[in-house]
Amino acid sequence: MTTLYANAHVVTLDDAGSEHAGGWLLVEDALVRDAGGGPEPDADERVDLGGAVVTPGLVNTHHHLYQTLTRARAQQADLFSWLRELYPVWARVDEEAEYAAARTGLAELALSGCTTVFDHHYVFPRGRSGLVEAEVRAARELGVRIVASRGSMDLGESDGGLPPDELVEELDAVLADTERLAGELHEDGPDARVQIAVAPCSPFSVTGRLMEESAALARRLGLPLHTHLAETLEEEAYCRELYGCTPVEYLERLGWLADDVWCAHCVHLTDHEVSRFGETGTGVAHCPTSNLRLGAGVAPVRELVDAGVRVGLGVDGSASNERSDLFLEVKQALLVARGRGGPEAMTVRDALRLGTRGGARVLGRADLGSLEPGKCADFAVWRVDGLELAGAADPVAGLVLSAPHRVDRLVVGGEDVVRDGRLVRADEDEIAREQRREAGRFAP
Repeated sequence: MTTLYANAHVVTLDDAGSEHAGGWLLVEDALVRDAGGGPEPDADERVDLGGAVVTPGLVNTHHHLYQTLTRARAQQADLFSWLRELYPVWARVDEEAEYAAARTGLAELALSGCTTVFDHHYVFPRGRSGLVEAEVRAARELGVRIVASRGSMDLGESDGGLPPDELVEELDAVLADTERLAGELHEDGPDARVQIAVAPCSPFSVTGRLMEESAALARRLGLPLHTHLAETLEEEAYCRELYGCTPVEYLERLGWLADDVWCAHCVHLTDHEVSRFGETGTGVAHCPTSNLRLGAGVAPVRELVDAGVRVGLGVDGSASNERSDLFLEVKQALLVARGRGGPEAMTVRDALRLGTRGGARVLGRADLGSLEPGKCADFAVWRVDGLELAGAADPVAGLVLSAPHRVDRLVVGGEDVVRDGRLVRADEDEIAREQRREAGRFAP
């Protein structure tokens, strides 16, 4: 079965940066067969997109879906104060709450043009089970791809860590559960819908031994590694006091600077550390809105990209960025780069590439991120006939600069997930009602 999506401005984000005004995208089953302009190829079905812009599906490289339950808390706190206020609240999360929270965050992301979501789940209250499985169930229901992580914390307050002791786990239990989830859920190869990553939380909540053992397990199983790093100056002071080095130096000491690793935030890096990320192939999830919300600073993204570092975008948790909108992060990445380095620091298309192909590279997904023959048919369709685009000479620049937008159509593996701006496989209103009910259990 072939479907031709025609009469569109197609942004392929291939190596040449090809764009086709009045172009078309040919999809065969779950894959892109071709993209171009000029005469249209034959197809079993033709869909007229009415001049819309077509981009690759966005790829989210850092999130905490459970945090949709606790939005708008600790409104003027820095990271450590924010965590101390919210840890005890998150300790009440269970499978039902996780499922409602995941559906909410995933629906928001899909409606912002996101086709692949990485989620960093690291809160596992004692006696609770099924949390990662609940996220996966929600992703399958909505139709998006998910890379779900088995995160962990084993360094509690009594041992000098930040999280309360009630939220830390035993090392052996963490490793055993990670291996179980990988065996039950992880899919290898192109077009994978569900994958598992190994993701100890942070230098201030995880022991060095768990970091090392997690890396050994991930490398034995062929899974990627993820953690938070260098988010705030408080984190740097903590690492210098406890470990006698910067967070990046600590990570390198543990064998975590490598091409199977990506780190969230990386706001506070020296020039040498930026170079080490490039030399070792270590990736970065850039989360501009969250970093601004917590007053953490702005990551040196232009310098990272110039050093050859894999950089993608993340919305981060919905308690430090109350909107799970990845297209908005494309705009934010553009603006903070220019705020840091001037108007030439980043182009509109640079920012869009971070949110698509950049994210795919960070997650190690060569099958995603661009609209080229043989890649997954994951793409977003954006209408350009609204008020905010009226008068925009460049529709791609107009889209990014006037973001956020609700996607008109979202296709994942050749299947509609959003059509006419509405979820196809779920009821947005029902998701919101259930989320409000579950969130009420966590109210102050």
